[in-house]
Amino acid sequence: MSTSARMLSLLSLLQTHRYWPGDELATRLEVSGRTLRRDIERLRDLGYAVDATRGVAGGYQLRAGGQLPPLLLEDDEAVAIAVGLRTAAAGSVGGLEETSVQALTKVVGLMPPRLRRRMDALQSQTDTPGPWRGGPTVDATLLTTLAQACRDDEPLAFDYAARGGASGGEVTRRRVEPHRLVSLGRRWYLVAYDRDRLDWRSFRVDRIAAPATSGTRFRPRELPGGDAVAYVQAGFRRIPHRYDVRVQVSAPAAAVAWAVGSYGDVVAIDDATCRLEMAVDDLRWPVMVLAQVGAPFVVDSPDDLRAECARTAELFSSAATPR
Repeated sequence: MSTSARMLSLLSLLQTHRYWPGDELATRLEVSGRTLRRDIERLRDLGYAVDATRGVAGGYQLRAGGQLPPLLLEDDEAVAIAVGLRTAAAGSVGGLEETSVQALTKVVGLMPPRLRRRMDALQSQTDTPGPWRGGPTVDATLLTTLAQACRDDEPLAFDYAARGGASGGEVTRRRVEPHRLVSLGRRWYLVAYDRDRLDWRSFRVDRIAAPATSGTRFRPRELPGGDAVAYVQAGFRRIPHRYDVRVQVSAPAAAVAWAVGSYGDVVAIDDATCRLEMAVDDLRWPVMVLAQVGAPFVVDSPDDLRAECARTAELFSSAATPR
Protein backbone atom coordinates (compact mmCIF):
# COMPACT_ATOMS: atom_id res chain seq x y z
CA MET A 1 0.00 0.00 0.00
CA SER A 2 1.42 3.42 -0.95
CA THR A 3 1.85 6.14 1.65
CA SER A 4 -1.02 8.19 0.20
CA ALA A 5 -3.33 5.18 0.10
CA ARG A 6 -2.45 4.32 3.70
CA MET A 7 -3.08 7.90 4.82
CA LEU A 8 -6.43 7.86 3.04
CA SER A 9 -7.34 4.70 4.99
CA LEU A 10 -6.17 6.33 8.21
CA LEU A 11 -8.22 9.44 7.50
CA SER A 12 -11.27 7.31 6.72
CA LEU A 13 -11.03 5.67 10.14
CA LEU A 14 -10.45 8.96 11.97
CA GLN A 15 -13.41 10.61 10.26
CA THR A 16 -15.75 8.46 12.34
CA HIS A 17 -14.69 10.88 15.12
CA ARG A 18 -14.45 8.01 17.61
CA TYR A 19 -11.41 7.57 19.84
CA TRP A 20 -8.94 5.05 18.38
CA PRO A 21 -6.39 3.34 20.65
CA GLY A 22 -3.00 3.52 18.98
CA ASP A 23 -2.46 -0.26 18.97
CA GLU A 24 -5.86 -0.89 17.36
CA LEU A 25 -5.29 1.76 14.71
CA ALA A 26 -1.84 0.39 13.85
CA THR A 27 -3.26 -3.14 13.61
CA ARG A 28 -6.03 -1.97 11.27
CA LEU A 29 -3.49 -0.33 8.97
CA GLU A 30 -0.94 -3.15 9.37
CA VAL A 31 1.86 -0.74 10.31
CA SER A 32 4.17 -0.20 13.27
CA GLY A 33 3.50 2.36 15.96
CA ARG A 34 6.35 4.50 14.62
CA THR A 35 4.84 4.53 11.08
CA LEU A 36 1.44 5.42 12.53
CA ARG A 37 2.91 8.39 14.39
CA ARG A 38 4.62 9.62 11.20
CA ASP A 39 1.32 9.36 9.27
CA ILE A 40 -0.49 11.29 12.01
CA GLU A 41 2.10 14.06 11.72
CA ARG A 42 1.65 14.14 7.93
CA LEU A 43 -2.10 14.63 8.41
CA ARG A 44 -1.45 17.44 10.86
CA ASP A 45 0.91 19.09 8.35
CA LEU A 46 -1.96 18.99 5.84
CA GLY A 47 -4.23 20.77 8.30
CA TYR A 48 -6.13 17.94 9.98
CA ALA A 49 -6.66 18.51 13.72
CA VAL A 50 -5.79 15.14 15.26
CA ASP A 51 -5.72 14.99 19.07
CA ALA A 52 -3.39 12.48 20.73
CA THR A 53 -3.36 10.89 24.18
CA ARG A 54 -0.01 9.61 25.39
CA GLY A 55 0.72 6.60 27.54
CA VAL A 56 0.12 2.84 27.41
CA ALA A 57 -3.57 3.34 26.62
CA GLY A 58 -2.88 6.29 24.32
CA GLY A 59 -4.68 6.89 21.08
CA TYR A 60 -5.94 9.38 18.50
CA GLN A 61 -9.13 11.21 17.65
CA LEU A 62 -10.00 13.66 14.86
CA ARG A 63 -11.22 16.90 16.42
CA ALA A 64 -14.88 17.67 15.67
CA GLY A 65 -15.81 20.78 13.71
CA GLY A 66 -14.06 22.66 10.99
CA GLN A 67 -13.74 21.95 7.29
CA LEU A 68 -11.41 19.13 6.31
CA PRO A 69 -8.69 20.08 3.81
CA PRO A 70 -8.06 17.89 0.77
CA LEU A 71 -5.63 14.97 1.00
CA LEU A 72 -2.68 15.38 -1.39
CA LEU A 73 -2.21 12.57 -3.90
CA GLU A 74 0.50 11.40 -6.23
CA ASP A 75 -0.06 12.16 -9.94
CA ASP A 76 -0.95 8.58 -10.84
CA GLU A 77 -3.30 8.32 -7.85
CA ALA A 78 -5.12 11.51 -8.85
CA VAL A 79 -5.61 10.17 -12.38
CA ALA A 80 -6.80 6.83 -10.96
CA ILE A 81 -9.44 8.62 -8.84
CA ALA A 82 -10.60 10.61 -11.87
CA VAL A 83 -10.87 7.44 -13.96
CA GLY A 84 -12.86 5.77 -11.17
CA LEU A 85 -15.26 8.71 -10.94
CA ARG A 86 -15.73 8.71 -14.70
CA THR A 87 -16.58 4.99 -14.58
CA ALA A 88 -18.95 5.49 -11.64
CA ALA A 89 -20.88 8.10 -13.62
CA ALA A 90 -22.34 5.23 -15.67
CA GLY A 91 -22.06 2.46 -13.07
CA SER A 92 -24.38 0.10 -11.23
CA VAL A 93 -24.83 2.25 -8.12
CA GLY A 94 -27.91 4.44 -8.36
CA GLY A 95 -27.58 8.08 -7.34
CA LEU A 96 -23.84 8.25 -8.02
CA GLU A 97 -24.06 9.42 -11.64
CA GLU A 98 -24.64 13.13 -10.96
CA THR A 99 -22.50 13.11 -7.79
CA SER A 100 -19.63 11.45 -9.66
CA VAL A 101 -19.78 14.04 -12.42
CA GLN A 102 -19.67 16.86 -9.85
CA ALA A 103 -16.74 15.26 -8.00
CA LEU A 104 -14.94 14.57 -11.29
CA THR A 105 -15.25 18.24 -12.24
CA LYS A 106 -13.62 19.26 -8.94
CA VAL A 107 -10.80 16.71 -9.22
CA VAL A 108 -9.98 17.60 -12.81
CA GLY A 109 -10.16 21.32 -11.96
CA LEU A 110 -7.47 20.86 -9.30
CA MET A 111 -5.18 18.93 -11.63
CA PRO A 112 -2.15 20.65 -13.17
CA PRO A 113 -2.28 21.06 -16.98
CA ARG A 114 -0.14 17.96 -17.67
CA LEU A 115 -2.62 15.72 -15.81
CA ARG A 116 -5.65 17.35 -17.41
CA ARG A 117 -4.14 16.56 -20.81
CA ARG A 118 -3.88 12.89 -19.77
CA MET A 119 -7.54 12.88 -18.75
CA ASP A 120 -8.58 14.62 -22.00
CA ALA A 121 -6.68 11.97 -23.98
CA LEU A 122 -8.40 9.21 -22.03
CA GLN A 123 -11.83 10.71 -22.70
CA SER A 124 -11.26 11.30 -26.41
CA GLN A 125 -9.79 7.85 -27.05
CA THR A 126 -12.27 5.75 -25.04
CA ASP A 127 -15.65 4.41 -26.18
CA THR A 128 -18.25 3.52 -23.54
CA PRO A 129 -21.34 1.35 -24.02
CA GLY A 130 -23.73 3.81 -22.40
CA PRO A 131 -25.77 3.54 -19.18
CA TRP A 132 -25.57 0.45 -17.01
CA ARG A 133 -27.91 -2.32 -18.16
CA GLY A 134 -26.22 -5.38 -16.72
CA GLY A 135 -28.11 -5.94 -13.47
CA PRO A 136 -30.13 -4.38 -10.65
CA THR A 137 -29.14 -0.89 -9.55
CA VAL A 138 -28.45 -0.36 -5.85
CA ASP A 139 -28.92 2.84 -3.87
CA ALA A 140 -25.68 4.72 -3.18
CA THR A 141 -26.72 5.77 0.33
CA LEU A 142 -27.61 2.17 1.20
CA LEU A 143 -24.25 0.95 -0.11
CA THR A 144 -22.25 3.49 1.90
CA THR A 145 -24.29 2.74 5.05
CA LEU A 146 -23.44 -0.96 4.73
CA ALA A 147 -19.79 -0.21 3.96
CA GLN A 148 -19.40 2.00 7.03
CA ALA A 149 -21.03 -0.61 9.26
CA CYS A 150 -18.57 -3.22 7.92
CA ARG A 151 -15.65 -0.88 8.54
CA ASP A 152 -16.73 0.14 12.04
CA ASP A 153 -17.87 -3.33 13.24
CA GLU A 154 -21.35 -1.93 13.91
CA PRO A 155 -24.40 -4.23 14.10
CA LEU A 156 -27.14 -3.66 11.50
CA ALA A 157 -30.85 -4.35 11.17
CA PHE A 158 -32.64 -4.23 7.81
CA ASP A 159 -35.61 -5.52 5.85
CA TYR A 160 -34.69 -8.31 3.43
CA ALA A 161 -36.76 -9.67 0.55
CA ALA A 162 -36.30 -13.41 0.03
CA ARG A 163 -35.46 -14.95 -3.34
CA GLY A 164 -38.03 -13.91 -5.89
CA GLY A 165 -37.08 -10.26 -6.14
CA ALA A 166 -37.12 -7.13 -4.04
CA SER A 167 -40.89 -6.82 -4.59
CA GLY A 168 -41.91 -10.47 -4.96
CA GLY A 169 -40.19 -12.26 -2.07
CA GLU A 170 -41.26 -12.50 1.58
CA VAL A 171 -39.78 -9.62 3.60
CA THR A 172 -38.21 -10.32 7.00
CA ARG A 173 -36.32 -8.14 9.46
CA ARG A 174 -32.73 -9.32 9.81
CA ARG A 175 -30.20 -8.50 12.57
CA VAL A 176 -26.62 -9.02 11.47
CA GLU A 177 -22.96 -8.38 12.15
CA PRO A 178 -21.72 -7.04 8.79
CA HIS A 179 -18.39 -8.38 7.58
CA ARG A 180 -17.70 -7.41 3.97
CA LEU A 181 -19.27 -6.08 0.76
CA VAL A 182 -18.64 -8.10 -2.41
CA SER A 183 -19.20 -6.88 -5.97
CA LEU A 184 -19.58 -9.96 -8.12
CA GLY A 185 -21.17 -10.74 -11.46
CA ARG A 186 -23.09 -7.45 -11.89
CA ARG A 187 -24.48 -7.56 -8.34
CA TRP A 188 -23.51 -6.41 -4.84
CA TYR A 189 -23.62 -8.74 -1.81
CA LEU A 190 -23.28 -8.20 1.93
CA VAL A 191 -21.54 -11.00 3.81
CA ALA A 192 -22.64 -10.97 7.45
CA TYR A 193 -23.27 -13.09 10.52
CA ASP A 194 -27.03 -13.45 11.13
CA ARG A 195 -27.66 -13.06 14.86
CA ASP A 196 -31.10 -14.68 14.77
CA ARG A 197 -30.12 -17.70 12.64
CA LEU A 198 -26.72 -18.01 14.35
CA ASP A 199 -24.93 -18.56 11.06
CA TRP A 200 -23.19 -16.72 8.24
CA ARG A 201 -25.24 -15.46 5.29
CA SER A 202 -24.77 -13.49 2.08
CA PHE A 203 -27.45 -10.91 1.23
CA ARG A 204 -28.11 -9.33 -2.15
CA VAL A 205 -27.86 -5.60 -1.57
CA ASP A 206 -30.64 -4.76 -4.06
CA ARG A 207 -33.04 -6.71 -1.79
CA ILE A 208 -32.03 -4.81 1.38
CA ALA A 209 -34.15 -1.89 2.63
CA ALA A 210 -34.50 0.33 5.70
CA PRO A 211 -31.05 -0.30 7.23
CA ALA A 212 -30.63 0.84 10.83
CA THR A 213 -27.30 1.04 12.65
CA SER A 214 -27.08 0.46 16.40
CA GLY A 215 -24.35 2.87 17.48
CA THR A 216 -22.58 -0.01 19.26
CA ARG A 217 -19.72 -2.29 18.24
CA PHE A 218 -19.24 -6.05 18.09
CA ARG A 219 -16.17 -8.26 18.23
CA PRO A 220 -15.61 -9.51 14.65
CA ARG A 221 -15.99 -13.26 14.07
CA GLU A 222 -13.85 -15.29 11.71
CA LEU A 223 -15.56 -15.93 8.38
CA PRO A 224 -15.44 -19.63 7.38
CA GLY A 225 -12.67 -19.95 4.83
CA GLY A 226 -11.64 -16.34 5.42
CA ASP A 227 -12.51 -15.21 1.86
CA ALA A 228 -15.73 -13.22 1.37
CA VAL A 229 -15.71 -13.60 -2.43
CA ALA A 230 -15.27 -17.38 -2.19
CA TYR A 231 -18.07 -17.52 0.40
CA VAL A 232 -20.52 -15.75 -1.95
CA GLN A 233 -19.48 -17.97 -4.86
CA ALA A 234 -20.03 -21.10 -2.76
CA GLY A 235 -23.51 -19.81 -1.95
CA PHE A 236 -24.35 -19.73 -5.65
CA ARG A 237 -23.69 -23.44 -5.89
CA ARG A 238 -25.95 -24.25 -2.93
CA ILE A 239 -29.01 -22.58 -4.49
CA PRO A 240 -31.31 -25.11 -6.22
CA HIS A 241 -31.54 -24.58 -9.98
CA ARG A 242 -33.64 -26.10 -12.72
CA TYR A 243 -30.75 -27.52 -14.76
CA ASP A 244 -27.42 -29.13 -13.87
CA VAL A 245 -25.23 -28.61 -16.94
CA ARG A 246 -22.24 -30.84 -17.73
CA VAL A 247 -20.30 -30.24 -20.95
CA GLN A 248 -16.93 -31.54 -22.17
CA VAL A 249 -15.08 -28.77 -24.01
CA SER A 250 -12.09 -29.20 -26.33
CA ALA A 251 -10.26 -26.17 -24.90
CA PRO A 252 -7.85 -25.50 -22.02
CA ALA A 253 -9.51 -25.04 -18.66
CA ALA A 254 -8.19 -21.47 -18.32
CA ALA A 255 -9.93 -20.36 -21.53
CA VAL A 256 -13.29 -21.76 -20.39
CA ALA A 257 -12.91 -20.44 -16.83
CA TRP A 258 -12.37 -16.95 -18.21
CA ALA A 259 -15.65 -17.14 -20.14
CA VAL A 260 -17.79 -18.61 -17.36
CA GLY A 261 -16.42 -16.40 -14.58
CA SER A 262 -17.93 -17.15 -11.16
CA TYR A 263 -21.06 -18.82 -12.52
CA GLY A 264 -19.70 -22.32 -12.98
CA ASP A 265 -16.90 -24.78 -12.28
CA VAL A 266 -14.26 -25.84 -14.79
CA VAL A 267 -12.25 -29.04 -14.23
CA ALA A 268 -9.23 -29.80 -16.40
CA ILE A 269 -9.24 -33.26 -17.99
CA ASP A 270 -5.91 -32.72 -19.75
CA ASP A 271 -4.01 -29.75 -21.19
CA ALA A 272 -6.46 -29.36 -24.10
CA THR A 273 -9.78 -30.59 -22.65
CA CYS A 274 -11.93 -29.70 -19.67
CA ARG A 275 -15.37 -30.26 -18.17
CA LEU A 276 -17.75 -27.35 -17.60
CA GLU A 277 -20.37 -27.64 -14.86
CA MET A 278 -23.07 -25.02 -14.29
CA ALA A 279 -26.31 -24.84 -12.29
CA VAL A 280 -28.76 -22.61 -14.16
CA ASP A 281 -32.44 -21.84 -14.58
CA ASP A 282 -32.03 -20.58 -18.16
CA LEU A 283 -30.12 -22.69 -20.71
CA ARG A 284 -29.37 -19.65 -22.87
CA TRP A 285 -26.62 -18.74 -20.41
CA PRO A 286 -24.42 -21.86 -20.96
CA VAL A 287 -25.08 -21.59 -24.71
CA MET A 288 -23.72 -18.03 -24.61
CA VAL A 289 -20.66 -19.16 -22.63
CA LEU A 290 -19.93 -21.99 -25.06
CA ALA A 291 -20.32 -19.63 -28.03
CA GLN A 292 -17.86 -17.23 -26.41
CA VAL A 293 -15.29 -20.00 -25.93
CA GLY A 294 -15.64 -20.94 -29.61
CA ALA A 295 -14.33 -24.51 -29.24
CA PRO A 296 -15.89 -27.91 -30.04
CA PHE A 297 -17.88 -29.45 -27.17
CA VAL A 298 -20.01 -32.44 -26.27
CA VAL A 299 -23.11 -32.09 -24.06
CA ASP A 300 -23.27 -34.74 -21.32
CA SER A 301 -26.43 -33.34 -19.72
CA PRO A 302 -29.18 -32.25 -19.79
CA ASP A 303 -30.95 -33.27 -22.99
CA ASP A 304 -32.71 -29.89 -23.00
CA LEU A 305 -29.33 -28.22 -23.56
CA ARG A 306 -28.85 -30.20 -26.77
CA ALA A 307 -32.25 -28.97 -27.93
CA GLU A 308 -31.36 -25.38 -27.01
CA CYS A 309 -28.08 -25.67 -28.96
CA ALA A 310 -30.00 -27.00 -31.98
CA ARG A 311 -32.47 -24.09 -31.85
CA THR A 312 -29.65 -21.59 -31.57
CA ALA A 313 -27.74 -23.21 -34.44
CA GLU A 314 -30.84 -23.11 -36.64
CA LEU A 315 -31.40 -19.44 -35.85
CA PHE A 316 -27.84 -18.45 -36.70
CA SER A 317 -27.73 -20.68 -39.75
CA SER A 318 -30.83 -18.97 -41.10
CA ALA A 319 -29.29 -15.57 -40.50
CA ALA A 320 -26.13 -16.61 -42.39
CA THR A 321 -28.04 -17.79 -45.47
CA PRO A 322 -28.03 -15.19 -48.29
CA ARG A 323 -31.48 -13.93 -49.25
